[in-house]
Amino acid sequence: MSKSGHPAIMVGDFAMAHGMRFAPHRHPVHQLSWATEGTVSISTAAGAWVLPATRALWIPAGVEHAVDVSGRAVFRTVHLDRSPHGWTAPTVVAVTPLLRELAGYLTDRALPGDARRRAEAVLLDLLRPVSAAALEVPMPADPRARAVAEAILADPADARGLAAWGRATGASGRTLARAFTAETGLSFGRWRTNARLRAALFLLAARTPVAVVARRVGYSTPSAFIAAFRAALGVSPGAYFTPPPAAADGA
Repeated sequence: MSKSGHPAIMVGDFAMAHGMRFAPHRHPVHQLSWATEGTVSISTAAGAWVLPATRALWIPAGVEHAVDVSGRAVFRTVHLDRSPHGWTAPTVVAVTPLLRELAGYLTDRALPGDARRRAEAVLLDLLRPVSAAALEVPMPADPRARAVAEAILADPADARGLAAWGRATGASGRTLARAFTAETGLSFGRWRTNARLRAALFLLAARTPVAVVARRVGYSTPSAFIAAFRAALGVSPGAYFTPPPAAADGA
């Protein structure tokens, strides 16, 4: 329990339908969030992370964030009154089987105080950061570049280059390239890769085969998709969705 007598950790689950989102908001306490079912995307000023059931995002108190889903998902949020590691920036952590079970255990508001304190202490001790790049997909303001961005989000497999997009929007390829770089902070190629991988994560979370995902998001072969995924996120698609080994629970 906290000094005020209230639980130090409060856990809640939210069923989210396709297309549902929580608009940008902030909390006065720290938060650990992930999807126990499906996949959620959490965006902050530092970037955007697509999180399956095996990864959660630590959001420090006061940090503005938004939550989006594609498809149905169950969004779990753990509110904490202290930071066990002094983290001051959003941090991705591994959701081990024990952490997941403890969070579910703490949803019981009727837990006796001693049992709750023990479970809270173990849960806090289990928080371990993992390497995970943010997949930023900011939208450009220029109306022509924005039209291109919206078309790619609607169909990540669209393989048109900047010259072809320029003919479609009435701008030169060079103008579009400058707009993406100046207004999103990313080159057009990097922006499109991030958009493709973000779409891929939602498809993979729905258990779509890798070969099908690769084709749907614009890669000619599964190996090319896996290479791009690994380069951006540090692991293969399979590893990204695989729970950490049981040994990590005892660390």
